Amino acid sequence: MAVPKRKTSKARRNLRRSHHAVSFANVIEDKKSGEYRLPHHVDEKTGMYNGKQIFKPKA
Repeated sequence: MAVPKRKTSKARRNLRRSHHAVSFANVIEDKKSGEYRLPHHVDEKTGMYNGKQIFKPKA
């Protein structure tokens, strides 16, 4: 069974965990409707994407 030879120090442990941070989603405000959405996604309120009507919005 594999057993560590030495205790991992707090500094080394925290350096390893430096890449585990949660990043925030890049939310933008839509130019036409003013609603917040993700970039390269269809606007849920209007159903528009890249100046084209993709689907009819629900009432």
